Amino acid sequence: MAQTQIDMDNLTGPLRRETVKKNVAAIHISGKLSLLQRKLSNVLLLNAYDALTSAQSHSIDARTLAMMVGYNSNDFDTLRASLRTLAETVAEWDMLDEDGKQEWGVSSLLSFAKLKNGVCEYAYSPALAQKLHDPKIYALINVHIQRNFSSGHGLALYENCYRFVRTGSTGWWSLETFRKLMGVDGSSYYESFKHLNAKIIKPAVAEVNKSSDIEITPEFQKKGRAVTDIRFLIKENPQLAMFQIDDSDGTRNLPVYKALIAQGVSDRLARQWIAEHGPDYVSEKLTYMKGQGSVKSKVGYLTAALRDDYRPSSGVEPVAAPSDAALQRAADRKAQAAEADRDLQNRRVERAERGRKFAIVADHVARRNPTQRDADKRLFMASLPDDLAREAFRAHGWNSALNASAIFAFWEDLAPGLFDADS
Repeated sequence: MAQTQIDMDNLTGPLRRETVKKNVAAIHISGKLSLLQRKLSNVLLLNAYDALTSAQSHSIDARTLAMMVGYNSNDFDTLRASLRTLAETVAEWDMLDEDGKQEWGVSSLLSFAKLKNGVCEYAYSPALAQKLHDPKIYALINVHIQRNFSSGHGLALYENCYRFVRTGSTGWWSLETFRKLMGVDGSSYYESFKHLNAKIIKPAVAEVNKSSDIEITPEFQKKGRAVTDIRFLIKENPQLAMFQIDDSDGTRNLPVYKALIAQGVSDRLARQWIAEHGPDYVSEKLTYMKGQGSVKSKVGYLTAALRDDYRPSSGVEPVAAPSDAALQRAADRKAQAAEADRDLQNRRVERAERGRKFAIVADHVARRNPTQRDADKRLFMASLPDDLAREAFRAHGWNSALNASAIFAFWEDLAPGLFDADS
C-alpha cells in the first residue's frame, strides 16, 4: 500500500528533538496512489490549507483542478475515479502529542467529495484536518516542482525527503517503513533488496536529483550481510536552472542594462523594465533623464519617465546652409520622427487595449469566490517561467504589466471569449 509521509512535528524543545530522532511524528497515507492521484491530493490540500481548520468543506473549479493536476480538463470520469480513490484512502498517524503522550488515529483521507455545476467540493475529517494543518506540510507542496515528476515513486521520495532539508538527513528508516512510503509493501518481489534498489531506490533518487530543488544520497545499514535500514542525505540543489533567476535572453549583456546599473538601478528592476518596455524605449528615457541635469532620485525619475512616457519638448534648431547632405539628414530626421510617432501611437493603442483587458480581468476575478481566486493565483504562479515573473506577480497580482500577455492568455483559456469587445 502506497504511503505519503508528512511531517507533523510541531513540538518544541527536547520533545521536538526526540521526535525527530525517533521519526514518530508522522502521518502515513495508505492506498496505492498513482502519480496523478498523489498530485491531486497535494493540490486539494494546498487549496484548502488556509481554511483547513475553520471551514467544514472546501471547493475549487473542477476545470481548474484538472488543469493544475495534469488531467484533460474535460475528463471528468478520471477526476471522479481519482476522488473516489482518495475517499477510500486511509490516513493513519502514530505520534507524540504536545504533552509527550503517544497518540494513534485513523481517518479516510477525504471525508467526502462531489462534483456539481463544474465545482469540486470536498472535506477532511476534523481530526485529520488538525493534523494536516502544519506549516511544514504547506512548504513541501510545490505545484511548480511536482509538475516535473513523471513517477509516483519519485514524487513520494521527494515529499518525504524535502521536510528534512534543513537537518540534512531523513534519519534511519527500516526497509519495511520505506516500502510503505513507496507503496510497495505487500509485494513479494520488493522483499528482495536487490529488486527494491534497482527498481525503486535508484530511479526515484535519480528523478529527485534531476527534477527538484534538492539533491539526495542514499545510505544503508546492514545486519550481517542483509540491508535493514535506509536514510537519505539531503542538500539544496544549486545547479537546477529553473530555480535560479533566469537570464536566458542575455539581458545583462545589453548596453541599456549596464547603463541602468550605472545609474543605481537594481539588477532585478533593470531586467523588469527592459522586459516590460523593450531596450529602445528604456534607452530613450535614460537619454532624456541625462538631459535634465542633476536629478535627486534617478530610480524614481526613471520610474516616472517610463510610466508617463516623458519626452523632450520641441525646439527650433539652427538651420545650416542647405546642401544635399543637410537635406538628406533633415529627411532622415523627419522619417525617424514619423516612425517614432507611429511607434508612440502604437504603444498608446497597445496600452489602452492592455488597460481594457486588465479591467476585464479585475471584474472577472472580483466575481469569483475566495477559494477560486486563491486557486487561480496558484495555478497561474505555477505556469510562470522564472523567478522574475513570479516576483512581479506577487508584487502586482493580476495587474502585473510584466506578465500581461501571460495573464490575458491564462484567462482567455479559462473563460473563452472573455475579452471579446461585445462580451
